[in-house]
Amino acid sequence: MSPTLFAELIAILSAFGWAGDALFVRFGLRRSNIFAAMLMSYTVSITCVWSYLLATTSLEFLKSPAMIYYVISGCLQPLFARALYYEGISRIGVARAGPLRGSEPLFAVAVAVGFLGETPGVSVYLGTILIVASLWLISGKQEGQKNWRLIDAALPIAAAMISTISQTLRKQALKIIPDPLVATAVVTTVSLTLLVGFVVTTRRTEQFRMNGKSFLFFLCAAGLAVMAQISNFVALGRGDMSVIIPLLNTTPLFNVLLSAVFLRNLETVNSRIVAGAVLMVGGVVLITSR
Repeated sequence: MSPTLFAELIAILSAFGWAGDALFVRFGLRRSNIFAAMLMSYTVSITCVWSYLLATTSLEFLKSPAMIYYVISGCLQPLFARALYYEGISRIGVARAGPLRGSEPLFAVAVAVGFLGETPGVSVYLGTILIVASLWLISGKQEGQKNWRLIDAALPIAAAMISTISQTLRKQALKIIPDPLVATAVVTTVSLTLLVGFVVTTRRTEQFRMNGKSFLFFLCAAGLAVMAQISNFVALGRGDMSVIIPLLNTTPLFNVLLSAVFLRNLETVNSRIVAGAVLMVGGVVLITSR
């Protein structure tokens, strides 16, 4: 197997991991909230990765210039990206904000070509367009019209752009320290610090409480999230950004598949979603067969 194909398969594995994470979080949220879910996810990730690093690696990497990239990246995503996305949902609804947030692959190709000097082929561009189109179909749904302004639609688009910038910073850091575990440890630590700081300063510490069932669901979700995050960094470090980021954005395909199998009483897989899944598979085939 070529290194390029390996990186692409790892990116798809990461996308599947995030879909599984979402599935378990969905179950856990029945009796808990997103703050508890994020706390569990970040805590498990930090515990696993830092334990391994402390046992096997010198901490000299903390003095590396790569730390600057990781810290800034951790501040941008999930902090600002998620805040903009949620605000977009509140203003224009999930039907519009979700697909607009899925425009990240277009920004990824633009950054890769304009700033990183990568030269993707025509098939990468076509595959990226198909993936974005599929995100519109999968995430969108018919609902009543609502008054909204063009500036409101810019919020989830800005979230997609910030996410792309964050991924770009991570790729630059991986060139300095090509260790995905170091990347995962630092970025997750930044995320946890921001999360706890926000909850404490806003006096919402009660949001961290969870019952036994939610604890187990969140624990399973956290395990998958650790795998997905490490796979994310491995893929970014070994593949071209213009190829890897679109593949990382195939998570909705796996969301649809897992929902059809495990959430049949809660989710409806209609023809629009099936069509979107077909387009997404076509996009992945175009990108990986270039």
